[in-house]
Amino acid sequence: MEENLYSDQNPWPLWRKALLIALLLATAALSIVALLVPLAPQQDTIALAEGDVAPRDILAPRTVSFESEVLTEAQREIAANAISPIYTPPNASAARQQVKKLRATLNFIESVRADSYASAEQKIADLAALQDVVLEQESAAALVGLSDASWQAVRQESIVVLEQVMRSTIRENRLEEARRSVPALVSLSLTEDQATLVAGLVSAFVAPNSLYNDEATQAAREAAQAEVDPIIRTYLTNETVVQRGEVVTAADLEALEKTGLLEAQNRWQDQVSAVALVVAVFTLIVMQFRNEQELLDDGRGLTVIAILFLAFLFGARFTIPGHTVIPYVFPIAGFGMVIAVLFNTGIGAWLTIPLGILAAYGLANDLGLTLYYVLSGVFAALLLNRGQRISYFFWAGMAAAATGAVLVIAFMLPEPAMDTLGIVTLLGAAVVYGLASTSVTIVLQFFLSQILGMTTALQLLELARPDQSLLQIILRNSPGTYQHSLQVANLAEQAAELIGADALLTRVGALYHDAGKSRFPHFFIENQVPGSNNPHDDLSPHESAQVIIRHVPDGVELANKHRLPARIKDFIVEHHGTARTEYQYAKAVEAVGGDRSRVDQSEYRYPGPRPQSRETALVMLADGIEARSRAERPNNDDKIRVLVEDEVEKRISDKQLDDTTLTMNDLKIATESFVTTLRGVYHPRINYPKLPDEREQIEGRSIAEMEARVAEEMASEATEPKDEPEPWA
Repeated sequence: MEENLYSDQNPWPLWRKALLIALLLATAALSIVALLVPLAPQQDTIALAEGDVAPRDILAPRTVSFESEVLTEAQREIAANAISPIYTPPNASAARQQVKKLRATLNFIESVRADSYASAEQKIADLAALQDVVLEQESAAALVGLSDASWQAVRQESIVVLEQVMRSTIRENRLEEARRSVPALVSLSLTEDQATLVAGLVSAFVAPNSLYNDEATQAAREAAQAEVDPIIRTYLTNETVVQRGEVVTAADLEALEKTGLLEAQNRWQDQVSAVALVVAVFTLIVMQFRNEQELLDDGRGLTVIAILFLAFLFGARFTIPGHTVIPYVFPIAGFGMVIAVLFNTGIGAWLTIPLGILAAYGLANDLGLTLYYVLSGVFAALLLNRGQRISYFFWAGMAAAATGAVLVIAFMLPEPAMDTLGIVTLLGAAVVYGLASTSVTIVLQFFLSQILGMTTALQLLELARPDQSLLQIILRNSPGTYQHSLQVANLAEQAAELIGADALLTRVGALYHDAGKSRFPHFFIENQVPGSNNPHDDLSPHESAQVIIRHVPDGVELANKHRLPARIKDFIVEHHGTARTEYQYAKAVEAVGGDRSRVDQSEYRYPGPRPQSRETALVMLADGIEARSRAERPNNDDKIRVLVEDEVEKRISDKQLDDTTLTMNDLKIATESFVTTLRGVYHPRINYPKLPDEREQIEGRSIAEMEARVAEEMASEATEPKDEPEPWA
């Protein structure tokens, strides 16, 4: 882990932790309210149950088209019931089995008749014991009393009639009908008594030979149900859904629910599910914010994020339910884009996920809407980044629109109730969604940055324009300071880019850091005309120091007058920190004979505070390095490096960087960046030779003479004494 320059600072105090926890719990609680409040009764809804009588005409509030599950299911039931039961074909083996049983019974009867040792009463009792056929006493007596010829006729006719009956299709539900048909099949040659005996014997053995096939029947009914197309019900705006005085049916209840007119029951299950979802979502948010240490230190920023989150969530929950097109227009993606612009891209994209989940919870097509909100918002936030161009906002909105359109096609096109006009309408809504998200982002980031003192990339780009009023004042009143600020901006911006700080903020802050010098520009060496009198020569060290220090409060006053954001004013008040005006302090010590105890150091120090951010710290370093390099004019890499490292070390030893999050590795990278940038400014140059005019050519001056003159001029320049560092830089 890198050594941090402020590693000795205290952890968060308990009160700060308590405030963060309170903010989290309050946001979570209000999110639960946002999910549950739309479940409460609305003014245009009505509480009805199946079998109730409608107290008034109930009209559709908007055009709605939906697949009626109730009517479709009823139609499928009708189609299934229309399929007759399916039976197996007549089974010949069943007929043979019954004939076989009949023959066995007839053989038993014949053996009883032939028993010479049994009396008539005993024979009748034996016949009553038959299990396959139940013979009444009269029938049993008739069988016993038949002559052999008559018995043989009955026996033969019984077998013939049973075979004839069993050849036809006999189903379980038609068994009695088959038995009733037996008497009509008995031969007319038999007597009535014989025919009655034959019918009685045969009827007992008539059995079903065609069984019910449950599997085939169910398959046929399911096939019939599958052929039923879904029934689509459409209600136009103000069309009557249920008339006054009608008994409410299940289909009516379904229509009232689809049109948003049925009062939802606020069940405890809904409340528990809402709480569970919010707990899960906010657990993810907490896990993500643990990696956003800089944002956690910004209590005001967290409050803004919480307010924006709740504003979008409540707006969605009170606007979207009960509508078909509005859910695809409400600019959820605008939330992620605003957060990306005001804070950072990652947190903007991440927070879009929980917002999209909660906004679409419990709504029709909630899965499709959730992905619609989440993916479009994430793509928009990532593409927008910090929004450094107006065109970025437009393309981010178009990314949200394109993503939304793709998801509309993916989820709504397969819907049976969705026609071409509906798809086109939702695609148009996706385009409006993207444009609305862009508009909301531009408006919110402008007002929030103004009200809360935040800076956005668009603001910074606007402030960096050379025609800005304060920059024009600096340029006109103190052109030397303006050029100095440009060089500081170049140095600091390059270093900020390499260490991952906000490079644009660093550059703009550097442009304005010395704005106060434009009040009294002649007191600063970069604005003095060479050879003119230095006004500091007529001042005491204390007065001179106060004049130099005053450019900080003067800069703040100008910044307030020109309404610069608070983050830019930070560069003005922090770029010197609490450092001393060394030249004036040394002069003061010299004036009292070298006794430091007789000089009050506080009178020679800037009011501060010390730099509080990496960006202002980089401008402090770049400011000192640029001033020294302008005075010392290093002409090789070694001198440049010594100058830069000395300036950085001086700020560290003076504890000017202790309140920032700069690490030693950051300073190492920044040092290399400063050296590289200065190398490009102070690289060796050559004086270009003057071309000889025609007279010199005529006089025959040679090229060799000119080269000798150039070499002599270069040698003379190399031996020129360098300017001493000015104390007022």
